[in-house]
Amino acid sequence: MSVKITARTQEELLELCRLEPEAAVRLIESLMSKIEALEECVRQLEAQRKQDSQNSHKPPSSDGLKGVTKSTRPKSDRSSGGQAGHEGTTLKMVATPDRVVRHEVVECKSCGRSLKRVHAQSYRRRQVFDIPKPRMEVTEHQCEAKECPRCGRMTMASFPAGLTKAAQYGNTIKSIGTYLMQYQLLPSERTQSALQDLFGCSVSEGTLFNWAQELHSNVEGPEQNIKEQLTQAPVIHTDETGLFCEKKLQWLHVASTLALTYYQVHPKRGTQAMDAIGILPEFRGRAIHDSWKPYFSYGCDHGICNAHILRELTFAHEQDNQRWAKDFKELLQRIYGRVEDARQQRKTSLPTRTLRHHERQYDALLARALRQNPRQRGSPHQRGRKKQTKTRNLLERLRDHRQAVLAFMYDFGVPFTNNQAERDLRMAKVKQKISGTFRSPLGAEIFCRIRGYISTARLNGVVGQARKNGLSAFDALVRAFAGNPFTPAFNYAE
Repeated sequence: MSVKITARTQEELLELCRLEPEAAVRLIESLMSKIEALEECVRQLEAQRKQDSQNSHKPPSSDGLKGVTKSTRPKSDRSSGGQAGHEGTTLKMVATPDRVVRHEVVECKSCGRSLKRVHAQSYRRRQVFDIPKPRMEVTEHQCEAKECPRCGRMTMASFPAGLTKAAQYGNTIKSIGTYLMQYQLLPSERTQSALQDLFGCSVSEGTLFNWAQELHSNVEGPEQNIKEQLTQAPVIHTDETGLFCEKKLQWLHVASTLALTYYQVHPKRGTQAMDAIGILPEFRGRAIHDSWKPYFSYGCDHGICNAHILRELTFAHEQDNQRWAKDFKELLQRIYGRVEDARQQRKTSLPTRTLRHHERQYDALLARALRQNPRQRGSPHQRGRKKQTKTRNLLERLRDHRQAVLAFMYDFGVPFTNNQAERDLRMAKVKQKISGTFRSPLGAEIFCRIRGYISTARLNGVVGQARKNGLSAFDALVRAFAGNPFTPAFNYAE
């Protein structure tokens, strides 16, 4: 970077050098310091401009119309769609249909003779799968009152439990409304419209909120159970994301496994929030996260999300033109491929020789990268530590937390990425995009508790078509409104 000096400035500088050389030196040093600061600012702005969801932690929604996203997965030689030998699924006829409609032969198509009284010799069948037109059904409960002929006292029958008003909604319509609003993330107005169009049920926004409050109270016990079991799990996924509540930025924290999900909103993002939530302070297993510094303050084992590492390596290779980053990325993907192959062969670990070989490859690439990206020294005229480049920070993370980066290689029970937590957070971001901010902390708390309860109970497509705990989201809501919520039970000590 060059500085253009005008004739007047040049003359003044020469005069300053002749009369006060020390002052001239200080001026030049000050100018050089400003130039370095400006150059660093330009580098940082250029780096920010080049970042997207493929090479940084930024979400895909921030990419705009930049083209097709690129996957970090290596290309497969398989064609798209179902593979050879795949059974596939199709709609099949059932043995006992709910309703049978018989179409009779009235007359012979050849001669026109009536066949009404002729017995049918065979049938051809075709079945239509559909849903009857839904409608609201009103059930009236009548409690008898009888007078005893012996003593003359009146005795009245009791209404079923929960039936306390002259007219009230039942658990099924409550579950449907809550399902649409809390699980399918419809705003209250659209939920009202859906209930009106489908069932002719006109409910107010306040009624929907009352249903959510009732469910929130009913699933308090299962939420505490989920939280306690997460502290005993061998591996959990943790993450956090921004969430607006009362027009203020707060943080939605998640801790989850394939079978358990717990959410909580807190004004803070770091250790103050994590301590208040109370899972990580009690946890002694391995926490998978994105390597944010506050997570390392807890005494559990750690595993770093390698999806984040791969994206940062992509940036170092494509934007900073560092060849070692491509080699490092390929090494991590190669190790992961070996782990997956071994897992498919029902092996529980890689051979010791293979582990040592990959460790040497890791260390060699890291040493080469550190030499190419030396630590920047601070200026004597600036206070504090010199800010390092993103690539240097990545390398120091790879150096200082090698065991956490390669945790998936040493223990097949440790996942390669933190996708579980990110999937659990994704719907909260969708909720915010659809409905905007939460109006009150109670509304945010209701959403978190109900969403965690449903997520724990509902379908999870990670292992075939198995559910997380064998219960659909709607069935879980019906049980909760009936006062019998689903509660998971695991014994991690076995």
